[in-house]
Amino acid sequence: MSISVAGKTAIVTGAASGIGLAIARRFVEAGANVMFADRDEKGLKSEVGKLDADAATVRAFAGDLREKLAQANLLSATLDAFDRVDILVNASRQVIATDPLDRADESMDLLIDQNFLTALRLSQLVAARMIRQAEEEGREEGQAGAIVNLSSIAAQRTRPDLLAYSVSCAALDQATRSLAVALAAQRIRVNAVAFGSVMSSSLQEALREQKGLRDAIVAATPLGRIAAASEVAEAVLFLASESAGFITGQVLGVDGGRSILDAVVASAH
Repeated sequence: MSISVAGKTAIVTGAASGIGLAIARRFVEAGANVMFADRDEKGLKSEVGKLDADAATVRAFAGDLREKLAQANLLSATLDAFDRVDILVNASRQVIATDPLDRADESMDLLIDQNFLTALRLSQLVAARMIRQAEEEGREEGQAGAIVNLSSIAAQRTRPDLLAYSVSCAALDQATRSLAVALAAQRIRVNAVAFGSVMSSSLQEALREQKGLRDAIVAATPLGRIAAASEVAEAVLFLASESAGFITGQVLGVDGGRSILDAVVASAH
């Protein structure tokens, strides 16, 4: 079975820039109807306008998806445009450096809400629609839907300055497994992609500001380079396709081997 999402309808959050944008573009290239969703309305309009695609296959939704009303409106807009939803990619995420000893630091609340609760609530909402679609169509076999979450190897690593981000990703990984089991009987698969260092706009800025950061990342990565956003997009496409039809509840590492390398060994390279 080839990796195909042609004719499917996908919602991709965080799609105005970076990895989310790369994923949304890849789904368009693969023949899917795609709803680009993000808070950045200006960025959305700019990027969607650049796409060389049939206007009937692409839509944009701007809103703060931390709000339940915005989530409901996103689903409604998707159904109005495409009549259905088959795939959800939760790619909206934020990274904030934190002081783990600062009691006044509110980044834990912010990142739990942004990176974990928003993805969980949207998954619950969209999964309910996927279940209803399958019932209405009378389909008892095949995939009824697929959800792919964007996580990070930070969930399994320890960096005190990334405490809030690491905890939010760990919570998302657990939600991925729990939802996978809860939705298995409805033939909805739930997986996640946990990435390491990917050449996003934020990383490019960090590389400019922090001398030696690139060398440190490369030294800690067995494949010896930083990933392109397109490589994450390919992994997400695979997990969303029916080629991954017997894969659920998994957190796929796309990190060049970084998460399996002992830090002492890495520093000695």
